[in-house]
Order: sequence, then C-alpha cells, then structure tokens
Amino acid sequence: MSAITLDQANRIIAAVLKRGAEVQCRPLSVLVVEPGCKVKAFQKEDSASMIRFEMAFGKAYAALALGRSSKLVRIRADERPLFMRYLLSATDDQVFPEGGGMQIRDDSGEVIGAIGVTGDTEDLDEELAIHGIRAAGLKIDDDFKDMGRRSGVRLTNI
Repeated sequence: MSAITLDQANRIIAAVLKRGAEVQCRPLSVLVVEPGCKVKAFQKEDSASMIRFEMAFGKAYAALALGRSSKLVRIRADERPLFMRYLLSATDDQVFPEGGGMQIRDDSGEVIGAIGVTGDTEDLDEELAIHGIRAAGLKIDDDFKDMGRRSGVRLTNI
C-alpha cells in the first residue's frame, strides 16, 4: 500500500489555503492523513476557531472509514441514523460526517490518504478539498467512478 508523501501533503494544503484566500473563505484548517488515518500534515490559519484539528481529522477519518466523501457520509447518516449511531460508537466518535473530507487517490486509483478541510461552509470545504487534491496532481473518487471493480478500484457504498 502506498502512502501520500509529505511533499504531496504540503502541496495540497498550500493549494487549499491559497484558493481559500482567493475566494475569501473564513480561516481554514487543513489536515492530510495517510491510510490508517495517521497525520501527515496539518495547518491552521490565524484566527481559526477551536477544535479545528479535531474537525478536520474527523472528516478525513470519515472518508477513509467509509470509502467516500464525508459529505456523502452525512447524507447517509440522515438516511440511516441507526447505522450512524453504531458507526460513531464503533469509532469512539472519531467520524465527523460533514463535507470537506475526501479520499486521495494516485493515478492508478489506489487510496494513498485523505484530506479534511474545515472553516467555511460544508460545500466550500468540499470544493477546496477537491481543488487541493487536483492541484497536487492527484485524484478523487469521482475520477474512477466509471471503472468499478474490474479495475481494482473499489468504490464502496454504505
């Protein structure tokens, strides 16, 4: 299993923060993790509010734990509250089902990490996560959605 490099993680974070400034986002926090949700890099902008590390981590954790964006995890949570209650309990409440968490894939489709972006709206956090991943030359789940299992890329459903 490959893991995201520190250089890639830093390029993602720099791209997110730059784009966030361009669109005048509120102060952002960005976290990139390796598979297994081990922190590779984290930055919190000046004036960002408390517990932003935990929020960003929870979004990245949700993406890795369920193999989908954290925004889709939130949608499934609304549809299946019993499942979400179990999931939160099973993960010691580490999952934060709110947009801004995405799996990061390499060119072959292998998951090499995840990102969590927090600080602005759910939609902007998610857009910034996608922007950062792509700016670093990496891929998101949607880049492989038509390939399915035949390619070795498995996009799971809850």
